[in-house]
Amino acid sequence: MRRLHLSIAFLCLASWLSAQTDSTRFMKQLCALDCVSEVQPLETTCFKEKYVLKMEQQVDWKTSAKGTFGERIFVGMKGLDKPTVIVTEGYSASYGLNPGYEEELSRLFDANVVLCEYRYFSQSVPVPTNWDYMTVDNSLADYHHVRQVFGQLFKGKWISTGISKGGQTAMFYRATYPDDVDVSVSYVAPLNRAVEDGRHEKFLAKKVGTKEERKVIRQAMQELMRRKPELMKLFHAYCEENDYQFLMSEEDVYDYCVLEFPFALWQWGTPVSSIPELTSDEDDEVWFDCLMKVSSPDYFAYPSQYMPFDVQAAKELGYYGYSLKPIKKWTSLKSTKGYLKKMWLPDSLRKYDFDSALYKRTVKYLKKEDPKHIFIYGEIDPWSSSGVCTWLNCKKKKNMRVYVQPRGSHKARINNMPERMKTEIINRLTNWLN
Repeated sequence: MRRLHLSIAFLCLASWLSAQTDSTRFMKQLCALDCVSEVQPLETTCFKEKYVLKMEQQVDWKTSAKGTFGERIFVGMKGLDKPTVIVTEGYSASYGLNPGYEEELSRLFDANVVLCEYRYFSQSVPVPTNWDYMTVDNSLADYHHVRQVFGQLFKGKWISTGISKGGQTAMFYRATYPDDVDVSVSYVAPLNRAVEDGRHEKFLAKKVGTKEERKVIRQAMQELMRRKPELMKLFHAYCEENDYQFLMSEEDVYDYCVLEFPFALWQWGTPVSSIPELTSDEDDEVWFDCLMKVSSPDYFAYPSQYMPFDVQAAKELGYYGYSLKPIKKWTSLKSTKGYLKKMWLPDSLRKYDFDSALYKRTVKYLKKEDPKHIFIYGEIDPWSSSGVCTWLNCKKKKNMRVYVQPRGSHKARINNMPERMKTEIINRLTNWLN
């Protein structure tokens, strides 16, 4: 028995030494890649090894004369011959530092992950920061470069994926570099056609949820406006306590919080039943807490960590607008037109006009081509009203599919889909990857 224990001990030691050798080998392979630097190992509970590194990218992919910057990238390795998920993140990728971080597709298909932080966010900001080069095409060239470099290591099939703005990016990436990946999955990705698209307001007013639910929300907005004189005292104290600064007056920001209320509530699937009842004798604090939980003024604070997105929204990504109709009787706002620039951009960044070329070329590609691409949306998510689910006809397509989760919000994912949809999606992806 003792001899058996010794044998097991030797086997464990050999396994441990082998793991150390493999770890050293993979890290050396990463360090040897072109344009890669600052490779650092990270703790992980999901991968054999995980690293964070910087990749040198051109500020402007039309010319090298504008210099370079370091894009932060997280790499989780399960096996060089396994599939690899390239995450086309649309914002900061700081969550990649979490030891438990793993993408849904990586769990489902035992895949490696290459998580790419979007240019101009967090640790991936060019210095000096010239906003002229914060464009979708430059970001897509970043991802293309990542794919070329890491393709030297990871030899299995490649999947591009992202959530929300990241899902948009996965869509644009597939349309621009169609041969870079074998499969794409875009989660809750809008495709907006203007700075204020126009479809979201109609969706919130007439389509989302039930007629009774929409009535409750509209009445709640009006109650919040009726109580504004009293609630503004709480609102001012709340903003002061949290040191929120704004480019508009606090009074106007309060009105925008009320206008944002229905969008935010439906986007994240907050139950309509959580809204205080009008017939009850609730005090001001209850209504104020309801507003803060759903639509806090931190969303409108300046400066915002999302300013790089706001610049892109103004230039080419688009956004949504507001309808004053529900609160017109109580608000001093005459119009919300152009609110994005007024709310979030300093004067120096208000020069950009919206260009619909990105929208048009993406629509053209999706209508004409048939990539292995899955789109996932939530039925009550306002972003779905400007998603491809509203117009993309997949009946004549062999590959491309759109799935809408019933009563699903911006949190719609493969794993929380109805069982039939979930099985169909996984089977389709499995066949593609095989």
